[in-house]
Amino acid sequence: MRGNRGCPDVDSVPPPIPVPVPAAWQRPYLNIFKHFRVEEWKRSAKEGDVAALTDTRLKGTIYRIRGSNPASSYLQLPRAGTQSLGLTGRYLYLLFRPLPHKHFLVHLDVTTEENQVVRISFSNLFKEFKSTATWLQFPFVCGAAKDSAGDSVSRRGASGAAPADVRWTCLVLDLPSILSLYLNRRYSHLRAVKLCSNLLVKNLCTSDLVFDPGVTFSKARHTDLACRGIAPMPREMAFPVPKGEKWHDLYDYIRFPSEGLKLPYNSIQRSCPTPAAGDRASEEPVRRLPPPVTLTRAVCDRLSLIHHITSPKAVPRRSPVIPKSIPEVHLTAPRAVPAGHLVPEENQRLHSVGDTGQPPSAIHVYAHQRGGRTTPAVPAGSEERLLPDPILKLRTIIGFGGCSTKWALWTHNNAAVVYPCHAVIVTLQLRTGEQRFFLGHTDKVSALAFNGSSTLLASAQAGPRGVGRLWDFRTGTCLAVFKTHVHSLWSLSFSRSGAVLCGVGRDGHGKTLVVVWNTAQVTRGGGVAVLAKAHTDMDIQALKIAFFDETRMVSCGRDNIRLWRVRSGALHSCPVNLGEYHSLDFTDLAFEEGPVAEQEQEDRALFVCSKSGHVLEVDYKNMSVRSARRLLPAQPREHGQEQAGSSSGPGIAINSISMSLTFCATGSEDGYVRLWPLDFSAVVLEAEHEAPVSSVCISPDSRKVLCSTAAGSLGYVDIQSRDYNTLMRSHKAAVLGFSVGGLRKQIATVSQDSTIRVWDLVSMQQLYDFAATEEAPCAVAFHPTWKILACGFDSGTVRTFSLAASNLLLEHKQHRTAITGLTFSPDGNFMFSSCLQGTLALYRCVAQKSHVLRVLGNVVARDAGSGWDALVVSGDSHLLAFVGPSKYVVTVMEACSLDELLRVDISILDLHSTVLDSAVRVCFGPVPQGELLVSTSSNKILVLDAKTGRLVREVSPMHKLTCSSFALSRDGQYLLTAGDKVIKVWDYRMRFDINFQVYIGHSEPVRQVAFTPDQQHVVSVGDAIFLWDFLAPVGARSPPARARSSASARLPGPGSSEKPKDVSETLRQTVPLPLLSSPPCLDISSAHQAGYQGIFSELDKEEEAGLPGSSRMVANKDPSIFVVESDRNKELVRPKVRQESPSSPEKSTNEARKGTKTPKSQCSIRPDSYRHFTPRFKASVLPQSLLSPPAGSEVLKLKAVIGYNGNGRGNMVWNPDTGFFAYSCGCVIVVEDLHSGSQNHWLGHAEEISTLALSHDAQVLASASGKKDGDSHCQICIWSIPDGACTAELFHHETQVQAMAFSRDDKFLVTIGDYSDQSIALWSTYTYQLLLSTCVSEPVHDVAFSPVSHQDLACVGRGAVMFWLLEQQGAAVNLKVHQAPAPDVLGLVELTSLCYGADTLLYSGTNSGQICVWDTETNCCFMTWEADEGEIGVLLCRHDRLVSGSNTKRIRLWAVGSVQELRLKGPDARSSSVLLEHEITLDGTIVSAAFDDSLEMGIVGTTAGTLWYINWLESTSIRLISGHKSKVTEVCFSPDETHCATCGEDGSVRVWALSSTELVVQFQVLNQSCQCLAWKPRPVGLWGAESQHVVAGYSDGTIRVFSVSRTEMELKMHPHNAALTAITYSTDGEMILSGGKDGLVAVSSPRTGMTIHVVADHKGSPITVLQCTRKQYHDFGVEGGELWLATSSDRRVSVWASDWLQDKCELLDWLSFPAPADPEGLDLPPSLAAFCPWEQDVLVYVGFGMQEEALFYNLRKKQVVRRVSLPAFATSLSLSPAAPFMALGFHARLLRLQPCPAGDPQDYAGHDDTVHLCRFAPSGRRLLTASHSAVLVWELTGG
Repeated sequence: MRGNRGCPDVDSVPPPIPVPVPAAWQRPYLNIFKHFRVEEWKRSAKEGDVAALTDTRLKGTIYRIRGSNPASSYLQLPRAGTQSLGLTGRYLYLLFRPLPHKHFLVHLDVTTEENQVVRISFSNLFKEFKSTATWLQFPFVCGAAKDSAGDSVSRRGASGAAPADVRWTCLVLDLPSILSLYLNRRYSHLRAVKLCSNLLVKNLCTSDLVFDPGVTFSKARHTDLACRGIAPMPREMAFPVPKGEKWHDLYDYIRFPSEGLKLPYNSIQRSCPTPAAGDRASEEPVRRLPPPVTLTRAVCDRLSLIHHITSPKAVPRRSPVIPKSIPEVHLTAPRAVPAGHLVPEENQRLHSVGDTGQPPSAIHVYAHQRGGRTTPAVPAGSEERLLPDPILKLRTIIGFGGCSTKWALWTHNNAAVVYPCHAVIVTLQLRTGEQRFFLGHTDKVSALAFNGSSTLLASAQAGPRGVGRLWDFRTGTCLAVFKTHVHSLWSLSFSRSGAVLCGVGRDGHGKTLVVVWNTAQVTRGGGVAVLAKAHTDMDIQALKIAFFDETRMVSCGRDNIRLWRVRSGALHSCPVNLGEYHSLDFTDLAFEEGPVAEQEQEDRALFVCSKSGHVLEVDYKNMSVRSARRLLPAQPREHGQEQAGSSSGPGIAINSISMSLTFCATGSEDGYVRLWPLDFSAVVLEAEHEAPVSSVCISPDSRKVLCSTAAGSLGYVDIQSRDYNTLMRSHKAAVLGFSVGGLRKQIATVSQDSTIRVWDLVSMQQLYDFAATEEAPCAVAFHPTWKILACGFDSGTVRTFSLAASNLLLEHKQHRTAITGLTFSPDGNFMFSSCLQGTLALYRCVAQKSHVLRVLGNVVARDAGSGWDALVVSGDSHLLAFVGPSKYVVTVMEACSLDELLRVDISILDLHSTVLDSAVRVCFGPVPQGELLVSTSSNKILVLDAKTGRLVREVSPMHKLTCSSFALSRDGQYLLTAGDKVIKVWDYRMRFDINFQVYIGHSEPVRQVAFTPDQQHVVSVGDAIFLWDFLAPVGARSPPARARSSASARLPGPGSSEKPKDVSETLRQTVPLPLLSSPPCLDISSAHQAGYQGIFSELDKEEEAGLPGSSRMVANKDPSIFVVESDRNKELVRPKVRQESPSSPEKSTNEARKGTKTPKSQCSIRPDSYRHFTPRFKASVLPQSLLSPPAGSEVLKLKAVIGYNGNGRGNMVWNPDTGFFAYSCGCVIVVEDLHSGSQNHWLGHAEEISTLALSHDAQVLASASGKKDGDSHCQICIWSIPDGACTAELFHHETQVQAMAFSRDDKFLVTIGDYSDQSIALWSTYTYQLLLSTCVSEPVHDVAFSPVSHQDLACVGRGAVMFWLLEQQGAAVNLKVHQAPAPDVLGLVELTSLCYGADTLLYSGTNSGQICVWDTETNCCFMTWEADEGEIGVLLCRHDRLVSGSNTKRIRLWAVGSVQELRLKGPDARSSSVLLEHEITLDGTIVSAAFDDSLEMGIVGTTAGTLWYINWLESTSIRLISGHKSKVTEVCFSPDETHCATCGEDGSVRVWALSSTELVVQFQVLNQSCQCLAWKPRPVGLWGAESQHVVAGYSDGTIRVFSVSRTEMELKMHPHNAALTAITYSTDGEMILSGGKDGLVAVSSPRTGMTIHVVADHKGSPITVLQCTRKQYHDFGVEGGELWLATSSDRRVSVWASDWLQDKCELLDWLSFPAPADPEGLDLPPSLAAFCPWEQDVLVYVGFGMQEEALFYNLRKKQVVRRVSLPAFATSLSLSPAAPFMALGFHARLLRLQPCPAGDPQDYAGHDDTVHLCRFAPSGRRLLTASHSAVLVWELTGG
């Protein structure tokens, strides 16, 4: 709907507009260009053609901005979008001149007092005024010289290109008035300015004064203009005026909003000369109808405001003469945004006009139809309605296609792609991932097309009502709706100018119809007319308009290629002579691109592809085939040409083709996108998909190729980086239901395509995909706290999956038919399922397993249907409700036992109904209200009392058809219903005249709708997955006051059984006191104690003596002080302090272990913060015994560790003064010399190290890890840095240590536990005894001591900062604490990091990207700013600089020198003076950082396992330490032992220099896991760098050979269909032996790439080992130059003799080793074998068997000749080539060096997980071992 914006009448008095007072440095005015030094381009940015010129007329510097696209040529202030100008002046002065005959655009970003950013744009491009809640668009009418032709145009108020004699203009924008009048918001400050082409700019200023060019300084002094805020124009802003001339004759002065009476309020144009001079026109104002504008909610608010101002008399709520349909007019949404309001009929266009000259008391909005009939609409504000309006805003859609998956287009600027998702057209920005929507179609979109500049978008919808739409792509406005005259239109093509549109489809009789439309007048307000149309019997698959002639088109289809032309209103066609290719099935076509010298445009070639793999080059001019190529023939012929049908096998079908200047892209049925040169000589690049490729489209800049598949995925290939980026995945059929994981922000969906998918709600990317081969999923449910997903199938099976391990946990088969209901109780203790037979099952959830408790038959209605709300559980997990045993009855049961409590017969509740009403869905209301909602078949919702079954009220009708799903918000304020393909949001209490809002977008019935657990979003599913922002204000989401219980503010007596309410369900008016029956938590009290001063409360050392079970309350003035104490025998409600007696460090350690358990909260839910440490899951166990070698007799010495543990948090330290540098890798602390690269290794931990802390004098290092074997507490080691010895071990925390910090004087060490421990401990660094410990109610993420005082420390956690004050009185230590909540504007956030700044400042980061600044004197936050898009986990501050690191992989440097000055302003401080100086993006989330005192250089660690050296001065980042992020799957040495190679599950192959452990080269294969690798052996001849090769095997069955010297892949082979598990070279390096998961062994030649031999003897069991040796056994009667063995996981070893040059391979021996029956559920150790280097006839075998031993088998004697007993089954094996040593790894994290044939074994620690790899060097002097991602290099020193 269109309408005018409400504007005050002449006699009305507008309300006073609050204006912020500018800072002193902004008075009396601020020259923005001068202040920000635009000419230096350091604090401003320019793009495109922006130049500084000297203007002789203006006698100064001006800036010229010109370009064809405003988005590519602009001047921007400030430089970065995250910064703010912070200018608070009321008026903005812009001195500019539009370039003649050009268009210009200006954007102003202003911030309201509610911190809402509103963009104000004005341009002579805009034809009409438009507005949304965050964007105002004003047309600008350019002024011209007086009495010129351009002047007459500007007087008529018509916008357009600037006239030739356009004048310099002084534009004055009253920013507070604009926000107040148009959006009813209060102005705060100017955030940013963006001046886009084409214009000249002299200056930009802000001020609180009205500068009038017509006022001189002398006149201002002698008049009272200064009192009225009017002043003469300053010299910096003045235009020169020659003598004898008047300013207004030479220049334009525009003040907006204008005080003149002649101008419409919805455009910016020249007004009367000046408001100050008093030269206003004396004639009566001319009443005119302003141009139609878009009516939004902001306009309705403004109309309501004006109505109340201008109407002193009361207006009745409803007028009897107003039709009932009119209130729906404001819901019409012909534009793309906002999403979700009703759409009128396609043949109607609704407009609104405003002021018609009526008295001020009669303000109306009219709805016009084309026939001219006018209907008065309801004045805004006359009816009470649900607010805010809209309450939902469409945020993201997960889905692609619907009618077809072949339509995906690039925008002209390459920044976004456009594609349909059922009935919605989506624009996806590649850089930000943001989506924009075009809403209006009522059925699935079947085709899309862009004009050449991407300014016009055409779309068509499927179905019998063939409707097309034309959109203004930039604004999202629907310009025209037209009938296509085609029932099913499947193709559209736009001419480059956008004047002609053609389409092809079928008419009502099924005949192919081609239609051509004239669209030239659409942008000028005209309609769409049919130019010509024609029927044809030929098949048409694609139709495109020729780029050189808008009247010509080309089509292709089965057996034909035709040329079309519009002439004299008729559409004619003629066929291309195909000759021998006449029987091909053509699928797509594309014109040759680009200018060709001396070539007419008609001579451009036309390329047509076919399903047979042929690409025909068609001569358009001669209508003949110029050449034909078969790109992928089954049997290629000579000369590269092949005729159709000549091949014995079919070619690969090509579905789509796209051309660029330099290459061609094809998409084919085999799932490949291939890039070819224009001569199609060879494939340049290819990308494989899991489904046939539907379309390909090359971007306008030829850098990317967009491709879509039949499976509903959309992505693009980046040609330069050769990366593939998935943009969207989708279900291939309707989505049946979903479940939202509250803790992980994930959503699981189940679809008719028989898949279950898990999506990330933030990024909307697919995380998991589950599919069953012979079953279809029916229901899905997330566990509320665990990473577990339950799924129900049509077979009646219920399965639970672990998302953490991606495996199946349990399978339940209590049902025999399809699952109809599946849900967990909110507390996570129970699971419920039901099936079509009416069976109901109850499960108990314990330790991430579910066990059946009870099964009832025939209790659930068999015809009740299925869905998320088939079974519902109350919020307190006490009640279960469902429809059953018949559809007329609703049953309520006790959830924990399935005992029936209540039955309600729905059919008898309506006595006046003539039909029986049945129940459809049920839903519980909030727990305090005790209501049960039931939707019925008669389209009603019944509200019942859940205890008595009494009908409380009913609501009807809800939808035209039955309500398919409904949900109630957790606070009981809002009701969601779905039906009729729409979503409705209701006021649950039905308190308004209009109690609901309607939202469209789905093209199919909505299957399910629900709130997300945080009530910030709404999810709806059906044809796709829709995520909506729920815009209800935070305060409105709390329950009504009458629903709150006043008893929550009282402290119950000891016998009270009252249970505390969930704080998330109530808005706290007074602070509740802790209950004795409440769970332990750190709470707050509002009690006061007389005479107590200060903001801290004291934590006593011990509880005072009293009666058992007694508790006392210590009052306090500050409500955020922890004061409640409790007895030791009970769980505490406040921090507990425990004083240890003085003792030695050893004694304090033991006492800490045996001391009283520190009480803490029982909350074990991981917080929403990556900063919180979570140890990697390990299935390995610690060794029971360790045979450590005597001191001095060690054979192995740990030489180097390759890798850094990116899973740690703060696990890297660096002191720039001493150069001490240490980090953790697994359970090892690596101390490295940054100059020489040498390493020292501190071994003392047995578990993964979580964090490190370095004392300020760099003499002590503290390290923390999990529980050591036999201990009940975590281990903290204290290391003396000078000698590297562990001087003390501390034990206190029960699970993990999250962070540690030393005090400024290094006298104290503070340690904090993780979310399961929730304790804080303080240690003395003199004795390392525990001084005190306390328990907190919420998880703590970080802790820091003040740099200026050893008594002050702070820690951050959920929504608050805790400031601690440490006091010493002799030997006693006391703590006082004050909890300061985060600012309300941040909402519910996690404070994740902190650091102290200069003087009294403290900085803290949040998980939503803000940085808060706190005053440590008052413990108050006085400033916040948006520092990142993700969570900030690392903060460091030095002087006036701050470093922040986040999970967006960015590390940023901020200038915060002005923050100290802003501290004096308190909460009024603004973040405009905080400037972003530098930014560097790394390879992973930032987890640790250390910088020098000036923050100029430092070291940063990431989750990718990399440590980076950062230098801000040089803006460089250098990789210091790197390693594998995921599990290492193989390691090997180079033959010369100068390098080693590793590969991992991340798909990388890495080569390291052994001398420095530096990464030399890395080969990365995306989306694959590298399972094995081998280094090519030294050849017999010369050995050089050129012959160094590494071969690797991957999970997709491919083999790749890499050249280390040339750092490139030389060969790719695909000999296996299954994943590779083992690979090796033959001894001469001429053959590659590879084994797969299917048990096949392939022998391939790296010279030819051919597989010459396949050994299938081990088929069915994965190959674990392949090894070749030069041994010869001629006395065995076999011939061969080498022996090789293959070992499989079924404990079988085969030994072969081979001569590959003679194609000989004979089996020498076959060994099978016995073993007991395989125990169920146990991962068996691998079967490993190796030739013995020191015994010629022997091989060694280890694996699962009758005994834990190593077997020595003699090939000559055919028997086991020796057995070596082992402590456990080995997991890895390697034999030294130089000495009789055997290295074995074990599951118990143990490395054993076993002398042979006899000797004492030596065990070595240093691994934190299973030692799954051992590899000796060829010389036997080095050994490589691997444990998960850590690689350890050992040296043999003796033996």
